[in-house]
Amino acid sequence: MTIDISQFFQVFFDEAEELLAEMERLLLAVDIDAPTEEDLNAIFRTAHSVKGGAGTFGLTDMTEVTHILETLLDRIRKGEMALTLDHVDAFLAAKDALKMQLDGHRLGTPVDQDAVGDVRMMLQHLAQDVQVEAIAHVAPAFQGAVTESETVDHSGGRRWRLELPKMAHREVTALAAELGLLAHVVVAPIDNDRNAMVVTTHESLDDIVAICSFVLNTEDMHIVELPPLTDEQAALEQAARKEVEDDLGYGFFEPLTSAEKTATQSGEGYGFFQPLEEIRASAASGSEDARGYGFFQPVEQIRAAAGIKDTPPAEQAAEDRKALKKEVEKAASAVAQAPGAESSSIRVSIEKVDQLINLVGELVITQAMIEQRVDALDPMVHEKLLASVGQLTRNTRDLQEAVMSIRMMPMDFVFSRFPRMVRDLAHKLGKKVDFITNGAATELDKGLIERIVDPLTHLVRNSIDHGIEMPDVRRAAGKADAGRLFLSASHQGGNIIIEVSDDGGGLNRDRILAKAKQNGLPVSDTMPDAEVWQLIFAPGFSTAEQVTDVSGRGVGMDVVKRNITAMGGTVDIRSAKGFGTTISISLPLTLAILDGMSIRVGEEVYILPLGFVVESLQPERKDVREITGKGRVVKVRGEYLPLIPLYQMFGIAPRFSEPWEGILVILETEGRKACLFVDELVGQQQVVVKNLESNYRKVAGISGATILGDGGVALILDVAALIRSSRQLVGEATLSELG
Repeated sequence: MTIDISQFFQVFFDEAEELLAEMERLLLAVDIDAPTEEDLNAIFRTAHSVKGGAGTFGLTDMTEVTHILETLLDRIRKGEMALTLDHVDAFLAAKDALKMQLDGHRLGTPVDQDAVGDVRMMLQHLAQDVQVEAIAHVAPAFQGAVTESETVDHSGGRRWRLELPKMAHREVTALAAELGLLAHVVVAPIDNDRNAMVVTTHESLDDIVAICSFVLNTEDMHIVELPPLTDEQAALEQAARKEVEDDLGYGFFEPLTSAEKTATQSGEGYGFFQPLEEIRASAASGSEDARGYGFFQPVEQIRAAAGIKDTPPAEQAAEDRKALKKEVEKAASAVAQAPGAESSSIRVSIEKVDQLINLVGELVITQAMIEQRVDALDPMVHEKLLASVGQLTRNTRDLQEAVMSIRMMPMDFVFSRFPRMVRDLAHKLGKKVDFITNGAATELDKGLIERIVDPLTHLVRNSIDHGIEMPDVRRAAGKADAGRLFLSASHQGGNIIIEVSDDGGGLNRDRILAKAKQNGLPVSDTMPDAEVWQLIFAPGFSTAEQVTDVSGRGVGMDVVKRNITAMGGTVDIRSAKGFGTTISISLPLTLAILDGMSIRVGEEVYILPLGFVVESLQPERKDVREITGKGRVVKVRGEYLPLIPLYQMFGIAPRFSEPWEGILVILETEGRKACLFVDELVGQQQVVVKNLESNYRKVAGISGATILGDGGVALILDVAALIRSSRQLVGEATLSELG
């Protein structure tokens, strides 16, 4: 009874994808001028592991590509050939072809066979004098047969004797076929139930054992290294091989006796069947079953000759179940021992995770309701109840943080996509770029990670195309030929800050202003730099002198800002001419739950995201100043900040109309501050964010809504929008003059 290995396909697909990603990472990081032996071996191992897995599952198209790739890599790691840039390009192209083939098997996507063929030809051309051919299909080997793919000469390699445990005949055949891809294999019987294999190979013993682990428990296998053959022994072995091929039917049939050869020559069954006359004679008597339909011996004679005894059906079924259990356990053990096996993790659909997060969100709301109800109880009478509610609050928060962490993924998921893109784009533009990442372990919500990829891709391409100069220009400016491109991520309060920086030429203020005037945008020569840089986010804005297939059409930066804003984030630009540009993206860690401060204005309660709150205070009358036609400002420790009267913005009747009577909450975002005028601070709590736009409509100054402990709805303030509107009203120049 055999195992359906298709159940392990998904494990192979996942591992192969990880191995191909690792191969790309290693190829991009290798020092072409002085590659280390460790790097070359690591690259070789990834290709070899993919080849071994593909061969195990019968994916011959992938095996053929990896075979040629592996041969060339082996030549390089042995020092027979120097690693060059052409090699790295070819290996990366081979990785792309293997990824395409892998997706074809896993997802059913089309595979460009012409592109795969081009990759194989490229690798063969680079191999030069190395004879590389497609791997021949290995025929099943029977006892005493020689099984080997004839494309590689293994003579002179190390010889190992593998004494196998008791195995089914088909398992021995399968193992010999797999090892035949790496070595010259001779199978010889030890006794009726066990076999030994003599393996001659240039591969390592670890590679041989890894292949064996797919078929058997390697702890049950005894391995002995045999002494190398002398020239005379090697010649005798070669002669014996030829004799086996000529006289033993290539390992498939028993040798013919002289009598059988004579019978063959006379046409009497060719050594396989009885003479025709005997068949016709025996056909005259007995039933068709007994006669074997005139073609074969009776079944009883065949079974007797083979030593097969009749087994009752019940006993046979029990034996089959035992055999199946043993094979399943063996296969499961092999998968568990395979490199990279994810034994400590499970795969869960994102829908289930989202459902769990929503339920925890509702639990947080319910817990807030309970907490609000018990606040009115006498703590002396209900001491134990209040203690239990406090414990429930702590447990709910821990549960919420644990569940939210399920959706958090490291930024390396995004960063790992860029080294290859940077390399290819720099090569295409004739530039030299050193790509440096920092903070790849910083975590962000999975939903945001998937949406940040496209904006970052555009920013990175822009930095290479427009920011970093050509080598001769950099050299003339006293810079190194290779520009530096930085991609970093870090936590700042409740946000994550992602920065794309380069040491290129920086933004050209005069050119940006001239282009803005040409496009009819309201600009002035006295605008501060921060506002000038924001002009590049205008739709259709581009200062590129010519349009290329990389950029220059002005259809990217506005989309970048729109996408970032839709995620609740902001984009800031810092630039110095001749020194480079830094584009900073600020995003909330998650869009599902946030820590907020409850504030009251009149009878309404609003939520302020805690990450924007700096401090709260009650100002003195003399610190509040009126600016004609532009509202009020408040002096806070020598700095004038615009005042945002929330009751005026939302048309609410307040308890206090003068700032010195109420409370001012100082908010900060995008490096700018403002004072929010409210009646009172209610408290701090976690809130579950509900999308207001999908349930009602978009409201200026509001980013979402939540349900409070008493069942009422509170609106979550859009702090960035409030601060931008207040500073636009007062004006940066006015604040600077007051300061």
